[in-house]
Amino acid sequence: MPKQQRMPNMQQMMAQVQKMQHDMEVAQEELRNEIVEASAGGGMVTVKISGALELREVKIDPQAVDPDDAEILADMVLAAVNEALRKAQELAERKLGGATGGLDLGSLGGLGLPGL
Repeated sequence: MPKQQRMPNMQQMMAQVQKMQHDMEVAQEELRNEIVEASAGGGMVTVKISGALELREVKIDPQAVDPDDAEILADMVLAAVNEALRKAQELAERKLGGATGGLDLGSLGGLGLPGL
């Protein structure tokens, strides 16, 4: 005789989804307050970006400013910003990944839950 499938407990599933949504909201709020920093050119250019991917600060050492070669300064700024963005995205993945409890959300992304 084939084994009968059990119906999932909808109340329990909804409670888990609500907890996960709350945890993700808390993680997103924490990300807004976290800052990652990256530099380029041996520290000549330093940038700070929030976990919400907002550029917060750009510092340029005056020695990096060469009016005859502005392109190298632009390259250093670009490199520092891209590295800071990469770090901020890694931070977000760690924080938000923990909020889902390792669940494979699959098609839940269309439910309008924050961060999905």
